[in-house]
Amino acid sequence: MASEQVSALRLTLHGQLVGYVAGYAHNRTVLSLAPSFVADGNRPALTLSLANPENFAARAGKMFPVATNMQLHPLLSNLLPEGALRQLLAQRLKVHEHNEFPLLVHLGGDLPGALIAEPVAAEAIPDEAFGDRGRLDRVAVDAVDRVAHFSLAGVQMKFSMHQRDGRYQLGDAAAPGDWIIKTPSTVHAHVPLNEYSSMQLAALAGVDIPEIRLVALDKLERLPEIKLPDEGYAYAIRRFDRAEGKRVHAEDFAQVLFSYAADKYQKASYEQIARLIYQNSYSGQRDAVQMAVRLLVNILLGNGDAHLKNWSILYPDGVSPVLAPAYDILFTKAYIPAEQHYALNMAQTKQWYAVSLEHFRRWASRADLPESPILYNLKATIEKARALWPAALRDSPMHDAHKAALREHWRALHEDFRIDS
Repeated sequence: MASEQVSALRLTLHGQLVGYVAGYAHNRTVLSLAPSFVADGNRPALTLSLANPENFAARAGKMFPVATNMQLHPLLSNLLPEGALRQLLAQRLKVHEHNEFPLLVHLGGDLPGALIAEPVAAEAIPDEAFGDRGRLDRVAVDAVDRVAHFSLAGVQMKFSMHQRDGRYQLGDAAAPGDWIIKTPSTVHAHVPLNEYSSMQLAALAGVDIPEIRLVALDKLERLPEIKLPDEGYAYAIRRFDRAEGKRVHAEDFAQVLFSYAADKYQKASYEQIARLIYQNSYSGQRDAVQMAVRLLVNILLGNGDAHLKNWSILYPDGVSPVLAPAYDILFTKAYIPAEQHYALNMAQTKQWYAVSLEHFRRWASRADLPESPILYNLKATIEKARALWPAALRDSPMHDAHKAALREHWRALHEDFRIDS
């Protein structure tokens, strides 16, 4: 059999070996779990899809190893950036943007959650990383400088950065970022002000959010040479997967469902997400109620982008899953005036202006959730929004045209959720 070149990355979680990603010369990848990880009854949680420790080995044996072409397995693919930042990295690495193994090599030291992907010396790559693939010429991974030194026009980009003395620098393996910084968009105006204001309103209505800030652009250091519009601020949100300098494992629901980012709008419903949260979360009822509150707030704020990747599970103790704080809540209708739909089906509809309390009752029933606490908290949420949002919006930094559009959106909602602005 002809020889084949292959390199590998070692995957670790809280210092424990999880497995390997093998990258072949023709863009084929293989994700395998280490036998030691599968056999360890005290292993840290890797994914909600393998949450039951009693049949972990049997289920893992059916799922792994798994081979893919170009794209990595969804567990890893969803850790990589999308859109303009992916294009920037691919250009820097001189690879196709869909060729994900080199991207993982580049970003493996500062991924979302607690997984770390590190290059393995050629002589240290174990046979278990490949399975029965004949004679392999094993090679070391060619890693490159993390900082991109070139220009690329694009839409809004986000960077993992660490904050020191009021300034922000790109994170790396030695100093992972503890903030996500979103620079202004070259396509849509005033996105940082929109997201900051929307998240503030969400918090007032009862949504759990991380710390957020507006950061002057001159406080950002070592950014790639990207072209930015003439706006003064970036939006900053503290990473909930970092705590006291340590990594906290997390996964979004595209990872949970082994779905690729391209399918984030159609591979599941809000009922499916809610059922998984209620049945698996350490505090199931509390998290199901919080999901209901967020769903309502997304409707109230005209956010059409609460797709699979914008709902996440967090493992604060390394084992027990809980619903992660909210992120990426944005008044998207400001940029898509004809927008009338949220991202996924709920009670068999996506229509903002048709949704009533009855739809939430049906959603709870279809997801096998406790109806009474959910409806009670939804009513409390709309009462808070009606009492607090009009003044808060007036005083927020959101652009005036966006404020006017949001008030118009409030007036168009079903009477159960209409807000008098």
